[in-house]
Amino acid sequence: MLGNHLHSILFIVWINMAQLGGKEEQEKTTALKDLLSRIDLDELMKKDEPPFNFPNNLEEFEYAFNEKGQLRHIKTGDPFVFNYREDLHRWNQKRYEALGEIITKHVYELLEKECNMKKEILPVDATDDEPKSFIYVTEDALSNPDKLLVLIHGSGVVRAGQWARRLIINEDLDSGTQIPFIKRAVEEGYGVIVLNPNENYIEVEKTKKQTEPSPDSSDEPAEKRERKDEKETKKRRDFYEKYRNPQQERETEQIPIRENSSPEEHAVYVWDNFISKSSAKNIFFVAHSYGGLSFVELMIQREAEVKSKVCAVALTDSVHNVWHQEAGKSILEWMQEHCCNWVSSAEPLDTAVETMLPDCTRVSAGTERHELTSWKSFHSIFKYFTDAFEAQNCEAKPTTTVTTRSANRIKHEEL
Repeated sequence: MLGNHLHSILFIVWINMAQLGGKEEQEKTTALKDLLSRIDLDELMKKDEPPFNFPNNLEEFEYAFNEKGQLRHIKTGDPFVFNYREDLHRWNQKRYEALGEIITKHVYELLEKECNMKKEILPVDATDDEPKSFIYVTEDALSNPDKLLVLIHGSGVVRAGQWARRLIINEDLDSGTQIPFIKRAVEEGYGVIVLNPNENYIEVEKTKKQTEPSPDSSDEPAEKRERKDEKETKKRRDFYEKYRNPQQERETEQIPIRENSSPEEHAVYVWDNFISKSSAKNIFFVAHSYGGLSFVELMIQREAEVKSKVCAVALTDSVHNVWHQEAGKSILEWMQEHCCNWVSSAEPLDTAVETMLPDCTRVSAGTERHELTSWKSFHSIFKYFTDAFEAQNCEAKPTTTVTTRSANRIKHEEL
């Protein structure tokens, strides 16, 4: 089918090239060049692809999570199939993205129903008509006097409560979501705050007026120029649309969320308005991938506050770079004593991994898959936190800092 499409189009192009001549030669040559430049497999298949109309919930998709937290087809019991329609990659990708949005809502429901968390709207002083984001917190997140756990996922399509959408769809909820971390933390007496660093803007559809090109500075009268441009555009469009008629995707614009328009800005905002106001004497972070970079940026901007309140930080395959981010010497020294990065590696779990960066200890997460590093290091992370908490509280201040560093140094040597 695909080969026939390609041969037909190239044949038509050859015929038109052979018939070029007369006054419209230049226009046709331009249009044909444009056509040839756009021919690829995806473009050819757009002509025959089905509409982008997808189900709005898991039931309509005919999928459900089983008792093991695995996504399975409700009739066949098979895992999710990406190539639902052969040779229609763009349509399959759109279908996958539609399912991903449903998964995001499903995880929100689990946070609320299974983890008893509640939404906190951002900005905290948002008006009714401005763009908003949110985070999730447990009931005692700000009132727990002992321990608070803060979770930060990486970049991309993931939202609050997720580590990796791919894992949720293709593996299970335990490996792909933060829910096991939340439940374990609650069992061990932590309050919990789940950040939502990728929710930075809302998308609105552009109006016709917004999508029209602005007039240039030509001396030609605007009305005449518009008629001329419209005529030329129509010729090119009509010529081109003889051979393909893809679905048009709506044009949108992004409206940023105030003081939360980037992952880094979001982390600082949540620190200022929630984390720093908590009663917990010991704050712990788990930050995956780009979340690690956001934590380092938070340290740079709120160094004294972070040092006074944070007990330990578990990074999982963090992409931070203390040189590029220009972290100072005092930050590097603090990170060396209070942070550990579980990185993707073929070595066994918790095996020390050499690094050129002078920031924190790096140990193997026991997997070479980036997105699995948080889940694979799950038990090691909580043991690391327990050791840090006990060291932090075994002696009264002001000797607490010395005790913590010593204990962490021993822990790192063991790892």
